[in-house]
Amino acid sequence: MSIVAETTMQYWMSGRKTKASPKGWVAGNAPCCHHNGERPDTRQRGGLITNANGGITYKCFNCGYKTSWQPGRQLTFKYRTLLRWMHAPDDVINKLALQVLRENEGVVAEEHIVELPSFQPHDLPKESVKIAECTSTSKFFVRVVEYMRSRQLFLDDYNFFWSKELGWRDRLIIPFYWQGEIVGYTARSVDSDKRPKYLASEPEGFVFNLDEQTFEKIFVIVHEGPIDAIYTGGVALLGSEISEQQQLMIDRLNKEVIVVPDRDASGKKLVEAAISKGWHVSMPEWESDINDAGDAVERYGRLYTLYSIAQAAESSPLKNRLRAKKWFT
Repeated sequence: MSIVAETTMQYWMSGRKTKASPKGWVAGNAPCCHHNGERPDTRQRGGLITNANGGITYKCFNCGYKTSWQPGRQLTFKYRTLLRWMHAPDDVINKLALQVLRENEGVVAEEHIVELPSFQPHDLPKESVKIAECTSTSKFFVRVVEYMRSRQLFLDDYNFFWSKELGWRDRLIIPFYWQGEIVGYTARSVDSDKRPKYLASEPEGFVFNLDEQTFEKIFVIVHEGPIDAIYTGGVALLGSEISEQQQLMIDRLNKEVIVVPDRDASGKKLVEAAISKGWHVSMPEWESDINDAGDAVERYGRLYTLYSIAQAAESSPLKNRLRAKKWFT
């Protein structure tokens, strides 16, 4: 048995009545239900099961909380949270995570492997310049700056760019950074009637704004679009689907993940995808015509928007599905 499985079983069976099933599950009262807003479990609906390669899986058959660990992986935020709910001290969890990192050197997990994507430097559109350094008096540049003002986007929010080239001059260019290098971009039209609204070069598996997810941040807020991510200091999927590579990159932050869906059909899919990943979902009590975090910032301001997102974060699949019925009406 691996040190992770052994430690987890030790705290699972300490002070808790357990029973083994013929299929190998060790059942006990689930600690997750209380923390997820459900009634405390008294029917032993939580269970742990180990496998031959030293991995271990936890599942609650009441609130649906799931997390696992396999050799070659790090301890995820969800797994650490489960250990805390079992009353494992933080120093024990930290030492266990460090031991896992040491043992992972040269170890490959036996199950399906998802590799981290690599991103190559990418040029911005021709004649692109930082808006903060631009001295152009072009009417197109003025329109882009006015668009930024209308959206409450400021020069110190991000390294925004503009290009005088035909086809780009009426667009706000948002570079994609990875480890300080530009690896792509999206260019948003400032004319609401122009199609396509976005011109982009998006690397496969990319998560926007990962460079800004610093150690001191407690959670990471996940949006569909980059402008919403700029408002909240979060990240963006550049769409409503979550690829395996994107999940890996976000989970590697070892932070609580809070997904904020747009209030449309794609947002519905994102809620289910977030639930399947075991992430939190936030659907704040915003007015019904507020479609996304950008709309919320324009009406309520950034501070309240951030507060409302954090307050509405929910991990219970049942509560998120019930909340979604109201959110998307």
